[in-house]
Amino acid sequence: MLWVRYRLRGTVRAWRPQRFQNTVGVMRISTGTRRRTPLAIALGLALVDCVKANNASAQELYVSNEGANTVSVLSATTLRPLATIAVGNRPRGMAVSPDGRYVYVALGREDAVAIIDAASHRVVGKIPVGPDPEQVAVRKDGRTIYVSNESANRSTAVRISDRHVVFSVDVGKEPEGVTVTPDGRRVFVTGETDSSITILDANKGRVLRTLHVGARPRFVAFDAAGNLAYASAEAGGTLSIIDTRRDSVVNVIHIADGKSKPTGVAVSRDGRRVYLANGAGNRIAIIDASTGNVTSSIEVGARPWGIALSADGSTLYSADGRSNRVSVINTGTAVVRDTIAVGERPYGVVIVPNGAR
Repeated sequence: MLWVRYRLRGTVRAWRPQRFQNTVGVMRISTGTRRRTPLAIALGLALVDCVKANNASAQELYVSNEGANTVSVLSATTLRPLATIAVGNRPRGMAVSPDGRYVYVALGREDAVAIIDAASHRVVGKIPVGPDPEQVAVRKDGRTIYVSNESANRSTAVRISDRHVVFSVDVGKEPEGVTVTPDGRRVFVTGETDSSITILDANKGRVLRTLHVGARPRFVAFDAAGNLAYASAEAGGTLSIIDTRRDSVVNVIHIADGKSKPTGVAVSRDGRRVYLANGAGNRIAIIDASTGNVTSSIEVGARPWGIALSADGSTLYSADGRSNRVSVINTGTAVVRDTIAVGERPYGVVIVPNGAR
């Protein structure tokens, strides 16, 4: 709620309290002149600040707790718990619908993907997706989900509206990571056992290319333009950089500390930084994308797995699987500024954008 009181030319005027919710208002102040006064400008800036604060408070973190069969919901602003959702058996990878209304959760022991309504924090449905889904991704039009079926060595695409299976195709052995390119045209699926990435046509499921990367690849993340993909390799201790215009590996970054087991990956909006969870190394690496050098190594909880980067790039969240917590990292200072207790064996973390509630 915003109170505004001001004085113009000796006359005191006061506004009644106003409530602003995810909107930007335009104020007209009658001063007998058409000039924009410093006061009017200041009031406008104050209103923008109020709107920003309100929008930030709408952001929420969702954390899948594989050992507890739950999803924890946290405020991204206060870091306080908002809900614990009994979602189903063995929740792992998650994805957020483009409009922020739904969170999709892969349920490995139910052969399904749960749908959570972000406004009510309730499971509103489950989509059959074939055996043992490990991770899930959603296309940018919000109509189709893609999963990696680990035990079946397949990837399945399902249309959300009517649960129609668009395709189910063979990929690499023990697939885990599944990610849709920013343009929505292709799907990258990691194969743990054969150290592969299978690139699929997102419409038909046709195999376009198979790439070989480091041993036991886990996750893939893209830069904002979709020109580069970064694939972590847990057993290989590497991060492969893929030029998606040529579908070829153009560089391999070796995390040479003897302990790191790379898992979760995130890329800054400007493409200058790559964040890498180092699993058994209990650390998060910050990598300069232009040089491939590790510029910072941040100690977090035991066995960090999935990570998520805030839209403004200022905060990174790490699901610390063996510590049953989320680490909150200030990316500017490369320091853990807080930790949050969640359920047993957290696997993934996603951010629900503004406007979902």
